Amino acid sequence: MDSTLYGYTNSRIKALENTAVDAAVLQRVLETENLSGALKVLGETSYASWIGDMEKESDFDKVIDRELQGVYDTLSAFVPDRRLITLLRLPYDFHNIKVALKSMFLQKKGKPRRWDLLTSLGTVAGDDLITAIESEDYRMLPYDLGPVLAQCLALWEQEENLLEIERLLDEHQFATMYKIAASTGFPGVLEWCRNRIDAENLRNLLRLRRLNYDAAACTPFLHKGGTVSLEKLQGLLSEPPDSWERILSYADASKALREMEETTDLNAMLLSLETALDNYLFSFLGRYAYDSFAPENVLRFLWRKEMEAKNLRIIFVAKANGMAVGKTKGMLRHVA
Repeated sequence: MDSTLYGYTNSRIKALENTAVDAAVLQRVLETENLSGALKVLGETSYASWIGDMEKESDFDKVIDRELQGVYDTLSAFVPDRRLITLLRLPYDFHNIKVALKSMFLQKKGKPRRWDLLTSLGTVAGDDLITAIESEDYRMLPYDLGPVLAQCLALWEQEENLLEIERLLDEHQFATMYKIAASTGFPGVLEWCRNRIDAENLRNLLRLRRLNYDAAACTPFLHKGGTVSLEKLQGLLSEPPDSWERILSYADASKALREMEETTDLNAMLLSLETALDNYLFSFLGRYAYDSFAPENVLRFLWRKEMEAKNLRIIFVAKANGMAVGKTKGMLRHVA
């Protein structure tokens, strides 16, 4: 698709950026004394449209989801290539698939299903997904989901191995993302997707290291398509995490490793790495901010909105649990 079509799109996005929760507002939300105060400050932003529908303060997740839904619906009306939007919505589809499968497994054990965990942010309606999975009729589902869903159900019947089922779904999610990004024909979109795969692989490596996995056992949890080879990633597992930046210095993702907290506490290190990787993926798209015709600005805006939502969830959960402001601030993503 011709990138010159994105002049109008980017002008609309620039206007929408003016409604984003900026650093100053986020700081005010953070510094409030409690959840009520945080919601009051948020009520001065574009989220005001949804706050009025809250039944109780703990419904803040619904408010954030409705704001995101509104943004996705708005962009779907004028972005020339909806595959750019699908790249950001696809993880929600796979979240819903996991919820639907787990609910089915719970029901077979006489336990209640958890439809309350479904989100409307995916590209496939939750009801359609549930119907397809429960009837085992996958013909109307996109993304070649039929074979992988059949494999998941067979695996549950044979072994009840939920970890392997989640691994298979994650593998299919990132393979599908790569395929969609490549099909757009936009080099920057594909490059961002490959870096997102790198980010997920690095995140998984540190998780696996925390669980004492060896190099051979970690391979199935690493996804193809990134800029760093699987062989190079495997080698990292036998090296101390503080040396990973040096080993991967040739890769863009090493910039995130530079920001990782130096500590012997792998849990704290993982939290800091996740924050650094999210920040890196946003900064990667920053190179297109002043290109009026760059389709990558669709991803930049949507990733910023996703990080805004993540920041608000972090703050609201912290307020609800009485977490110190300083500790909360260290978990926030930088999206200015």
